[in-house]
Amino acid sequence: MADETDLPHASGPSGGWGSMKGMSRIYGESWPSLTAIKSLGRQNKPKGVMCVSCAWPKPANFSPFEFCENGAKATLWELTSARCTPNFWTDEAHSVSALRDWKDHDLESTGRLTHPLRYNAATDRYEAVGWEEAFLAIGATLQSLPKESVVFYASGHAGLEASYLYSLLARAYGNNNLPQSSNMCHETTSVGLTKVIGSPVGTIVWDDLLETDAFFFFGQNPGSNSPRFLHPLKDLKDRGGKIVTFNPVIEQGLVSFVDPQSPFAMLTGKETKISDQYHQLKAGGDIAAILGLCKCVIEADDAATAAGKAQVIDHAFVKQHTTGFDDFIQCCRTTNWSEIEQESGLTEAALREAGEVYIAAEKVIGVYGMGLTQHTHGALNIAMLVNLLLLRGNIGKPGAGCCPVRGHSNVQGQRTVGIAEKTKLVPLTKLKELFGFNPPIKDGMNIVEAVEALFDGKVKAFISLGGNLVRAVPDQKRMEKAWATQDLTVMVSTKLNRSHLFPAKQAYILPCLGRFEADEQATGNQAVTTEDSFSMISASIGERSPVSDTVKSELAIVTGIAKATVAPQPELKWDEWTADYSLVRDLIEKTYPDDFRDYNARMYEAGGFYRGNAAHERIWKTPQGRAIFTTPSELNSLGFQDAPDRYRLITMRSNDQFNTTIYGYSDRLRGLEGSRDIVLMCPEDIAEAGLTEGQRVQLVTDIEDGHDRRLRGLTLTAYKLPRGTIAGYYPECNVLVPISHHDELSKTPAYKSVPVRVEAG
Repeated sequence: MADETDLPHASGPSGGWGSMKGMSRIYGESWPSLTAIKSLGRQNKPKGVMCVSCAWPKPANFSPFEFCENGAKATLWELTSARCTPNFWTDEAHSVSALRDWKDHDLESTGRLTHPLRYNAATDRYEAVGWEEAFLAIGATLQSLPKESVVFYASGHAGLEASYLYSLLARAYGNNNLPQSSNMCHETTSVGLTKVIGSPVGTIVWDDLLETDAFFFFGQNPGSNSPRFLHPLKDLKDRGGKIVTFNPVIEQGLVSFVDPQSPFAMLTGKETKISDQYHQLKAGGDIAAILGLCKCVIEADDAATAAGKAQVIDHAFVKQHTTGFDDFIQCCRTTNWSEIEQESGLTEAALREAGEVYIAAEKVIGVYGMGLTQHTHGALNIAMLVNLLLLRGNIGKPGAGCCPVRGHSNVQGQRTVGIAEKTKLVPLTKLKELFGFNPPIKDGMNIVEAVEALFDGKVKAFISLGGNLVRAVPDQKRMEKAWATQDLTVMVSTKLNRSHLFPAKQAYILPCLGRFEADEQATGNQAVTTEDSFSMISASIGERSPVSDTVKSELAIVTGIAKATVAPQPELKWDEWTADYSLVRDLIEKTYPDDFRDYNARMYEAGGFYRGNAAHERIWKTPQGRAIFTTPSELNSLGFQDAPDRYRLITMRSNDQFNTTIYGYSDRLRGLEGSRDIVLMCPEDIAEAGLTEGQRVQLVTDIEDGHDRRLRGLTLTAYKLPRGTIAGYYPECNVLVPISHHDELSKTPAYKSVPVRVEAG
C-alpha cells in the first residue's frame, strides 16, 4: 500500500511560476501571432474582450493583467496560427471514420476551421460548401421535418445578441426545444435556488467579496475552474478572514496560492494559505455535512439563549423573511450525530470546528460548483446550503450571500434572454407583440429529455450553437450511435471536435468568428455582450483580423439559417439585425425592460452594468413571498445505496482543460502528468479490493437497466480520497453515466456520484 506522503498531490501552490509555465506551453503549442499578448492585455476590460473561458466577474477597478491561467489558455487556444482548411480532408488518413481514433486534444490541434463544410457519405469526408447553399439546404430540411422533432441546442459561449435571435428562430420555427449547456451543470441552481429564494442565480455582487468575513466552499475548485477567484480569496486572508472548504478531493487552489501579479511573491515564492479548514467528505455527503453545521448553530443558539447571551440565529430575519423554520429546526435537533458522521464521512469534531467559524463570522458567502449540483439530489444540496445561510441572515446583506460559480462565459446570460425550454421563463406575450406571430406555448425539451427522445428515434435534427454535445452528455456510446441516425445535424464551431465525427444523413459544420476577431457588418465593427455569474452585463469588441474571410459571426449564422427556414414576416428583420447589433440590443431591452434599461448606453461600464437580483434586496419571488427553509428527506444526495464492491465515482476536470476542450495532459495542481486514462482511489480501498497501484483496470456502471457501460484501459492511481470515493476525468468517464441518472428536479446529470465497480483488466 502506498505511503500517503508518496501520493501524487501538487508539490507547489496554485498560481506562481506554475501558471506562467502552463500558459507558456500553450503559447508554444498554438503559436499565435505576437499580437496575442496585446489581446490578453485587453481581456476583461472596458472596450476590450470578455474572457471566453469561465463566467467569473470583472472588477470595475481592473488590474493591468486582468486574466488568469485558464483565461489565457482559452485565448491562446482560440488565437492559434493552425488552420483546418478543406485541404485537411484530402489527406488519405483523414476520413471521418479514421478520426474517431484521434484524441480530443489532437482534433482541436488541427486548428481553426476556415470554411463551411458538408459531409459526403460517399467519401466519408467533409467538403467545402457555399454559405447560401448550406443555409438553403438546412432550411429546406428543417421545413420538411415535424416541428417537435428539431432541437436548438446552445453552449454557453454565444453572446446575448446571437442568443436572443437564436431563441427567436426556434420559436418562429415552432417549438421551445431550447436546451442549453446549463442543463448539464447549473440547471440545478436555476431550479433549486428559484424554489427556495425565488432567484435562479447567485445573490452576491463584487463588493460583497470585499466585505465578507468568511467563505464556505462546497464542491468548487477555483484553481482549475476560475483562477481569478483566487485574488479575492487572497485578499480575504490578508485582512484576517476565514475560508472553510468541503470537497472530496484536495484541490491545490484551495490550499495555497502565489499571486502571479505580485513581483514580490513571484521572486520570493511567498504563499498565501487559502483554506483554514479542509474537510474531505464523501462524494454525496454534503447534505449531512451541512445539516451538521446547522445543528451546531442551533445548539449554540440554545446555549446562548439559556445563558441570557446574544442569540446566534438571526431570529428577527428568520421571522420576517422565511418560512419552514420550525420543521427544519426539529429535523436538526432529532438527527443524531452518528447518522451525520456516517453519511458525511466527517467526524462530529470536524463539523463543530467548521461550525465555530461560521458562528464567529458576521458575514458569510457560501460558494459552490458542480460538486453540489451534479447529484440525484443536487437541488436538496443547494437548499441545505441556503438553510445554513438563512439561519444567520446571510442572504441579502453586504458581504454575504449565495455564490454559484458558473462555467461557460455566457451560460447565465443565454437563459436571461430566452434560451430556455420552459415557457414560464419567457415573456411570450411580449414576443407576440414585438414580432407578430404566436410563439408556441408547449414546454420544450431539456438536454436529458432531448437525448432520451433521440435514443427513441423521435428527434430528427439537432442545431448546435457551439459546443461538443456528443462528448459532453451522459451515455456517450449510445449517444454516438443515435446522433448519426438523424436527418440533419448543424454545428456552429471554431475547431473540430468529436461531435463532428458522427455525422447525420445531412451534416454541416459552420465556422464562426472568435470573440477576439473583428465582426465587420454593414454598419461597422460590432460589439457583443455577455452576462457573468454576478448578473453583470459587459460588452466585447474584437479587433483582430478574422481567421478567414469565409467565416461568419454566430449572429450572422443564426440569421442565415432563420431566413432560409422561417417564412418572411415584416417584423422579422433578420438582415437589419445582422447589419447592426445595437438593434438587437434594443429588442432585448423591449423584451426585458427591467433587466436591460439603457442597454446600449451602459454596456461598456467598467465591471459591467447590474441587471439586478430580487433576492439580493431580500425580495423573495417564491409563492410564499419568503425564503424557504427545506427539511431534508435524505441525508445524502446519491440516489442509490452503498453496496459491497460499489464505489462512488466523481468525474472531474484537469488543470489542462476547459469543459470538453483538452489543452494537454498536465494536471499539475493534482500532481498528475502525462495521461487522462487513470482512475484515482485511496490506498486502503486499493488494498481491500485486492488490486495494485499501477494496475490496468476497467470501471463498470453498477446500475441494472439493460445497458452495459464500461470504460477500459485505466491505470489505477493511489490518491488521498475518502473511503468508497473514486475519481476519473470528464468527459472520458461520461460513457459510464446513464442518461437516467440525474437530479430529480432539474434533470442535471449526476456526474459527481456514479455507482461503479472497479475490475481488473
